[in-house]
Amino acid sequence: MTDRQSKILQAIVEQYAEVASPVGSSLLAKVFGVSSATIRSEMAELEREGYIEQPHTSAGRIPTDKGYRHYVNQLSDADIKSKPRAADRALTARVAGGGLPEQTIRNAVDTLVELTRNLGLATIGEQLYMSGLSNLFGQPEFIHPGQVQEVARLLDNLEPWLLETAPNKPLSVYIGQENPIGGSAGCSLIISRFKSPFSDRSYIGVLGPTRQSYRDVMALVGRAGKTLENTIYV
Repeated sequence: MTDRQSKILQAIVEQYAEVASPVGSSLLAKVFGVSSATIRSEMAELEREGYIEQPHTSAGRIPTDKGYRHYVNQLSDADIKSKPRAADRALTARVAGGGLPEQTIRNAVDTLVELTRNLGLATIGEQLYMSGLSNLFGQPEFIHPGQVQEVARLLDNLEPWLLETAPNKPLSVYIGQENPIGGSAGCSLIISRFKSPFSDRSYIGVLGPTRQSYRDVMALVGRAGKTLENTIYV
């Protein structure tokens, strides 16, 4: 992939996350200062390589799971840590407010729900706390009953999978078909591992559609894990 193609893919991912509609060549032509024909040629190559797709004839393009994975892999630590400070302050204030560890974890999850508009989740001992289900099913991706059933199946199996698999990375991102459970649900799971009084491998994160602002969400989830560990783990 050329540098320009990578930047075009990045623009498609970020624009699609914002507007939830396919991204056309005319918009990108203005962004990159080139002709629409040049953008269409680059988009055709990205489509041939499986990074984007055209959902309908004459529509713009949207990222595929492969495209999202490339985008996420290209994010640097500096990119992920560039979340506006206001969100960090809101998260830190809710987590550092004191109280029992269980309530502190719940506060962190509820804050992630407010800031990301996704479903938030965390392990508390052997249980999985979830909040923001209406956010998840309120996304335009999940207006079809069949898709809702796939998401519900994923949620039914999420707790046992998380406890059994115990992902070992500080921050893990499972995109669409990469999800070991519910791969056809069209969801992405972003989770941070942290130490708590309940376990050396506790988890906090969000579940949302594959169309989301990965840089911002990854930054917030990572911050939530670090803040929780610093606050409740002794």
